[in-house]
Amino acid sequence: MEKKRTDYKRTEKARPEKKQYEEEKGRAGKSADSRGRRVKPEGKALQVGSDARSGRERQQKSGIQSGTKIPYGAVNRSRRSAGALTDVCPVYKKCGGCEYQGVPYQEQLKLKEKQVRKLLQKYCTVYPIVGMEEPYHYRNKVHAVFDHDRKGNAISGVYQKGTHYVVPVDECMIENRKADEIIVSIRELLRSFKIKTYDEDTGYGLLRHVLVKRGFATKEIMVVLVTASPVFPSKNNFVNALRRLYPEITTIIQNVNGRGTSMVLGDQEKILFGKGYIEDVLCGCRFRISSKSFYQINPVQTEVLYGKAIELAGLTGKETLLDAYCGIGTIGLIASKQAGSVTGVELNKDAIRDAIVNAKQNNTKNIRFYCADAGEFMEDMAAQGEKADVVFMDPPRSGSDEKFLSSLVRMGPEKIIYISCNPETQARDLEYLTRHGYGARGAWPVDLFPFTGHVETVALLERKA
Repeated sequence: MEKKRTDYKRTEKARPEKKQYEEEKGRAGKSADSRGRRVKPEGKALQVGSDARSGRERQQKSGIQSGTKIPYGAVNRSRRSAGALTDVCPVYKKCGGCEYQGVPYQEQLKLKEKQVRKLLQKYCTVYPIVGMEEPYHYRNKVHAVFDHDRKGNAISGVYQKGTHYVVPVDECMIENRKADEIIVSIRELLRSFKIKTYDEDTGYGLLRHVLVKRGFATKEIMVVLVTASPVFPSKNNFVNALRRLYPEITTIIQNVNGRGTSMVLGDQEKILFGKGYIEDVLCGCRFRISSKSFYQINPVQTEVLYGKAIELAGLTGKETLLDAYCGIGTIGLIASKQAGSVTGVELNKDAIRDAIVNAKQNNTKNIRFYCADAGEFMEDMAAQGEKADVVFMDPPRSGSDEKFLSSLVRMGPEKIIYISCNPETQARDLEYLTRHGYGARGAWPVDLFPFTGHVETVALLERKA
């Protein structure tokens, strides 16, 4: 299942230790267009941020987007070390994606580790956080919202936090540079092809969003054009023009979303060029990634995270392993090299299709995938007397529900490897598991999202004797 991490509202409260930085975040000045939507007139920004971000209003070579926002023009490259970064992106107040905007990276790591300790140390030892050597341009997935200003000019950017006002941005300091360039070029092609951006108020216009995914190891690039209608005038010429600018693009997809919804992708898709998917290599395995499949956005740190998770499992080659919320099969396939057998469970049918293909192309014989609710699947396993020695779980930001956790306890694996992108919901779930026969042995935070308030943590739980 694509874990829809961007659809879960964050439950984290403002961190007290960040107050000194948040006091600098006064209300941003706002300029409204003719329909009352607020946009940044000059559109010159760089930003770094969370899953809901993207966008870029061309401004020559300046701008940062999504979270940690820093205009390139204001940051001398010789000063862009993780410890020296104190400049502030001009649109970060409106975007809201980067809670640690202007905070030196080493200080960010201390704040994140402190937050994880505060939430999890009552259950287990919290080990030092693992950060990045180069915490910039790490996002391999970039999403831009398309709209127009009061003069009718196309803009691309991110929604202002908590609104549907579009903040124009060109380039994001945490997003892949090539992806940002492609989005800017698409915006510039719209005028030539007389393509209108979608208007949420009137329902008029064609282009709603652009999504770019890039394989970190393979360099393959997918471009998804999200349109309000399946009718795409001059689409072949548009695709050819984009490919002439970026011959490295390996596939282009039209996704149709005609619904009045905050969801980015619709159900209908058409391949305009290429295979309709890209591939990437992670921890020695090759993975197929489609437009709707979940794939971690920071491959460098994902290898650190998954490596630690598999190390904690202590696999000997004989274990039966269950990969709940398996997505496209990443953790299960990587772990299958050291396990006896692996079962992956995922509710998203597109992700399961990719997972099956991934198993075949990695020549993995000891893994099988099921499209089902993980909690119900484990209930059925327990009812039939089936067991798993180790369970890997990597739920959405909202964590697991009691139905899933009770099924997990009933099945009774010897070890649970709990990977979480939200330490608050992880703490809640650890509370349940430690009250129902499990002991938490440790938690290891890994920073997959520099300059944002998010952090991944892998925890080891073992069944009590």
